[in-house]
Amino acid sequence: MSETTIVALDAMGGDNAPQEIVKGAVNAIKQRKDIKVLLVGKEEILKDTLKAYEYPKEQLEIVNATEEIEMAESPVLAIRRKKDSSMSVAMKLVHDKKADAVVSAGNSGAVLVGGQILVGKIKGVERTPLAPLIPTAKGVSLLIDCGANVDARPSHLVQFAKMGSIYMEHVIGKKNPTVGIVNIGAEEEKGNALVKETFPLLKACKDINFIGSVEARDIPSGAADVIVCEAFVGNVILKLYEGVAGTLLSEVKKGMMSTLKSKIGGLLVKPALKTTLKSFDATAYGGAPMLGLKGLVVKTHGSSKATEVCNSIIQCVTFKEQAISAKIEEAIQLEKAQEETKKED
Repeated sequence: MSETTIVALDAMGGDNAPQEIVKGAVNAIKQRKDIKVLLVGKEEILKDTLKAYEYPKEQLEIVNATEEIEMAESPVLAIRRKKDSSMSVAMKLVHDKKADAVVSAGNSGAVLVGGQILVGKIKGVERTPLAPLIPTAKGVSLLIDCGANVDARPSHLVQFAKMGSIYMEHVIGKKNPTVGIVNIGAEEEKGNALVKETFPLLKACKDINFIGSVEARDIPSGAADVIVCEAFVGNVILKLYEGVAGTLLSEVKKGMMSTLKSKIGGLLVKPALKTTLKSFDATAYGGAPMLGLKGLVVKTHGSSKATEVCNSIIQCVTFKEQAISAKIEEAIQLEKAQEETKKED
């Protein structure tokens, strides 16, 4: 049997905690024998919630945490003051090497602050981006950053491109992944100041496969494997992606039920349509890993249901097996060493 991946799950974080979080944990350990979940939160509440499920007891353990970080709380103050919150305790388990990863659907800002303070950044990493996989016509693309750094600098985006390339190659198995920067046109001279300054830096990088600018409309067709942008743009793209997908699905269902003919036609196309729509379901790919940390932190949507929680837990196995944090650290250190050599010359 494969080595067990231990995931610390923030059971009290998110709009649907703890019910959907607990259900997601149970589903994950039922699917995979090589996963153990440390369910972090208020012990009595979690014990009561677990009564509804049958599950392999040896693969799930409750870790008591007496506090919760609310969605509207100040991230910095919450991490500083609520040291026994489910999120903080889960992250400390990763820091102390008692867990391989932490998964949380809680306060996004607190996840970002906690990841950097409690888990810790890799030396040399300037900013730690959130990088979700988004479905495309060619499979998936990595959107980096989608919410962590709204005031990024060109050097940050260059690091995002490098970390994203490592992730796509080793986790997704995409050799020499293409990298594009989000822009308002294909021409190099277009874009705001950040894009214009970053473009030539990416172009000069020999360790990434940079293909130039990518317009938002081309992202769903799979224009690039790694989509680089600062967090404000990335978050808008991600939320629009989800909104359009949800609305389109709703309208298709409504259209298929509008007349007797459409209902009959709907029954005929249902199997093929279901397969196609499933491939464009973002929840199937789990949460967004926070790259550049010494350990794995995965942020799922605040509104996550059991399916997304389950998939977020399962994706931690591949991340551990491929030692992504170690590979990123190695790449950053190599880059710094090369810079020092150039200075000496």
